[in-house]
Formats: sequence, structure tokens, C-alpha cells
Amino acid sequence: MTLKQKLDFHYKAFDRTKISPDPLQFLHLFDDEKDIEVIGFIASVFAYGNVNQIINTLNKILVITDKQPYKFITSFYNKKKSFDLGGLKHRFYTENDISLLFNILGYVYHQYDSLKNLFQIFYNEDGQIKNSITKFSDYFINYALNRNGGTVSPGFKFMFPLPELGSACKRMNLFLRWMVRKDELDFGLWNEIPTNKLIIPVDTHVARICQSLNLTKRKNTSWAMAEEITENLKKFDSSDPVKYDFAICHIGMRKLEF
Repeated sequence: MTLKQKLDFHYKAFDRTKISPDPLQFLHLFDDEKDIEVIGFIASVFAYGNVNQIINTLNKILVITDKQPYKFITSFYNKKKSFDLGGLKHRFYTENDISLLFNILGYVYHQYDSLKNLFQIFYNEDGQIKNSITKFSDYFINYALNRNGGTVSPGFKFMFPLPELGSACKRMNLFLRWMVRKDELDFGLWNEIPTNKLIIPVDTHVARICQSLNLTKRKNTSWAMAEEITENLKKFDSSDPVKYDFAICHIGMRKLEF
């Protein structure tokens, strides 16, 4: 088979029946678009490290939010005190980091009604995902700095990496894939952004597979690597290159042959 035939074969094979284990499975628990968007963003922020640890943390968040993430987040937008999250932590994130994230999310929903509306403000400036991610991340970091007297923890900063500093921004690109693309896996709720503007979410699994397929010549996971892989995938689907991400990632995670 040609590489395109292999990519298309795996894209079809890795359908919704193969969704677990993946943070994306939590979005499929909901029907309301507001719940899907907010749990999607939270799931993406926590999507690093061991997948079982990610699933475990997101299950705890489901319990904390009483399986009503939008109602939970928007109920606390004007609270100055920290959330009581029962000692919830996740790798680099402390309970205070997570509480701060939830407070700011509540404020964003109060001010803009959706994360899409906030992101769209930045995207409409020049139509570039890279610059939009930077401005979106800066919004959260600056809000945290203002709220916390000019300081922000390393854990909170880790939630919002910046592409101009070299980060591949895997988690933000993952969230955008879920929101912008539309198939049985992804939701297509943010249809104002074309799918050919997306950048592939690159982690160690995706990097390793794409290096073996000669989709990138770069050695280090970075924004430049993500752009290079995306441009090469456009040779196989110019309108929707990131559709191959789920299959590539899960082949890498499961240590399968491509």
C-alpha cells in the first residue's frame, strides 16, 4: 500500500469503537454543546502523562461536577475564594492551580458565553491558529496574574504553553481538533474555523510514528515539527490533514505497526 492508502485505512479503522482509552471519550458522555465544549477544554488541559492517570483524573472531575460541567463552572464565575476540589491534583497541577483554572473558565463563560467566542476574537484578527493560541493562552495567564497579585504558579503556566516559545501546544491543538473537525470522533462545534487551518497535536507517540513515516525530519517535538507534519499530511488530504491524528496517536500508544 502507498502511504496515503495506509493513512486512509487506519483513519477508517480507528473509529469510535476504538475511542477508549482517550480523553475524547469524556466529551461523548454529553449531548449539550456547552457541556461538550467545557469538558473538552478541561480534558485537553489534563491530557498529558500516562493515559490511565488522565482517565482517572477526569473521572474524579466528573464526580466533582456531578456530571454537569457547564453548570458547575458557570456557577462559580464570581467567586473570589478557591473551589473545594477535595484535594484534586494531577501531576504538575496543584489543587490551587485547578481551582484557579475553573474560576477563570467561569469568568470567560460569563463574559463571552463560550470559549469559541473568545477564541474567535483572536482568530478573526489574522486567521492564524498559531497567533490565536498565543493570544488565547495569554488571556488566561494574564487574568491569573491580575487575580494573584502578579504571580502565577509553574503548574498553571504549564496549562497554557506558547507556540512562539517552541512548544508543540499538543493539548490546545487537540482541543481545537475536537471542536473544529466533524466526524464520528470529533464534534465540529466551531465550524467558523476551516479544518485545513488546524495543526496536528504532536506528542511523543505522534512524533515517533511520523518520524518513521518520514513526515518530519525534525528530532525534537516542537511547534515547527507540528507544522511540518501537518504540511506533509496535506499531501494526502489538503482540506482535512489532521483527521489522521487519532489513528497515528493510538497506533503509537498501543505500540502497533503502522
